Amino acid sequence: MHTLVSSHEGLEQLHSGSVWTEGPLWLPATKRVRWSDIPNNRILEWDQVTGVASVYRKPAEYTNGRALDAHGRVVQCSHGRRALEREDAAGLEVLVERWEGGHFNSPNDLAVVSDGSIWFTDPPYGLHPSGREGYPGEQEYEGCFVFRFDLGSGIATPVITSMVHPNGIAFSPDETVLYVSDTGTHEHQPDSKCIMTFPVKGSGVGRGRVFARVPVGAADGFAIDREARVWTSAGDGVYVYSPAGELLGHIPVPETVSNVCFGGENGDELFITASTSLYRIRTMTTGAL
Repeated sequence: MHTLVSSHEGLEQLHSGSVWTEGPLWLPATKRVRWSDIPNNRILEWDQVTGVASVYRKPAEYTNGRALDAHGRVVQCSHGRRALEREDAAGLEVLVERWEGGHFNSPNDLAVVSDGSIWFTDPPYGLHPSGREGYPGEQEYEGCFVFRFDLGSGIATPVITSMVHPNGIAFSPDETVLYVSDTGTHEHQPDSKCIMTFPVKGSGVGRGRVFARVPVGAADGFAIDREARVWTSAGDGVYVYSPAGELLGHIPVPETVSNVCFGGENGDELFITASTSLYRIRTMTTGAL
């Protein structure tokens, strides 16, 4: 890993005290990292200038994954609203919450691409009877899909229907490859926990293949760097894979990792949400633009 992370700076814990952290996003306009503490139904921010973390919103409708659109607005997944929503100076706006008349399960993670469309995963974790990550409820369509939402038409269309619990999602830097992790298992798909890749074909995808399986736990969220390497969460840290799926290295983290994002003023800092904490490590690369 010496060629991928700084040899002078190790893993740094920036904040702790959450139950299950998720959805990190670097906000260049404010030099802050925003993330969710889903079971506590709150959104937190860590300020790079002051080094102080604070509650950004509570309650927060059990938000999870988030990204910036072309105008710098935060687009995020809401378990509570079972919807995609967008935030700007005027407040929160629900973009889409239904497909073919029924609600989504609980949108989990998303990616915004250059044509403005939003691709998102829809597993059922927010509907669990425990109420840990949302409001208990029933699925209103059969399955858990990956959708593409077209802002112009306002329509969400399924693009992948074969996964058990699609979770993390990202595109290669040139947007020709879609990466999606599956964190579910099924009696007919006992080996489904993996990261899949799909060739992008217009507004859809081609046949998928298994890209990688992390050695410990499951790959949940992940980020792509400028060289198309995949930095993925796992049960014991962060694993890095080449574009061909070759394991390049491992960053040990003392908690189960849920997700990662690149950020910092130079884009070379990897922010890591892991169980109760937010961590940071400096890398020798930057996130894909």
